[in-house]
Amino acid sequence: MKLSLGPLLYYWPKQTTEDFYQQAMSSDADIIYLGETVCSKRRELKARDWINLAKELNHQGKEIVLSSMALLEAPSEIKVLKQLCENGEMSVEANDIGGIQLLSEKKVPFVCGPAINCYNAHTLKLFVNQGMHRWVMPVELSRDWLEKALTDAEKMGIRGQFEVEVFAHGHLPLAYSARCFTARSENKAKDDCELCCIKYPQGRATSTQEGQQVFVLNGIQTQSGYCYNLLNDIESMRGLVDVARVSPSSIDSLTTLQQFKQRILGVEQYVKHNNLQCNGYWHQIAGLSLQG
Repeated sequence: MKLSLGPLLYYWPKQTTEDFYQQAMSSDADIIYLGETVCSKRRELKARDWINLAKELNHQGKEIVLSSMALLEAPSEIKVLKQLCENGEMSVEANDIGGIQLLSEKKVPFVCGPAINCYNAHTLKLFVNQGMHRWVMPVELSRDWLEKALTDAEKMGIRGQFEVEVFAHGHLPLAYSARCFTARSENKAKDDCELCCIKYPQGRATSTQEGQQVFVLNGIQTQSGYCYNLLNDIESMRGLVDVARVSPSSIDSLTTLQQFKQRILGVEQYVKHNNLQCNGYWHQIAGLSLQG
């Protein structure tokens, strides 16, 4: 099983981002995803900067993939998507169906990202025929669901044509909205947000009146309040999952990659999770639950 470092979902200063990825090159990640997937106003690194960073890091022993936006709302965002699709060197993670269309037309192999609604083998076959070589399962699905989908894919003769990647650690991106929650929380209009997301490098935690951390709000993205953690579920992933994804939230994410690597190698044993972690979706129970 390989390990990936997912695209950065938060808005960090340019230098912080570049320093993080320079350190990531010596991490246990086999695959590194680069790019802005949440909000096109986050321009500390523009599309050309992401492509240049990807080219700089490419050929250093890791697979580099460019990630595209999840919710396209403007012609300027389509233009950026085309830039990524035409990079001429690296694979692209499509997080919007428009990206799949562009990549298919150009016959560029692609990764189907977790924001794409792909829930059965028939859809997998459609995307395989369009050039998909890796599928990142939607975050709310379970191991049982994955097993059935792959059994169906085997019957349809396509299982050997794509890898399976699972979001294994981080706050789950559950939903996207045309509205910006972070701007709203500061009483700012979305069009005049003053890029306030940069003040929240790990999003804004929100709690119920009873004090339970129920969501993390990250621009237009609603994330799970608890950190999803499948570290203790590695054994149940073997034979089904080709790539486990760690979503970066700080420099500590590189240590998390190391823990997953040790667990995959069978070196590290069971780890006790804290009460702000969950793995419910994988076990087909309430998402914020923790089993095991």
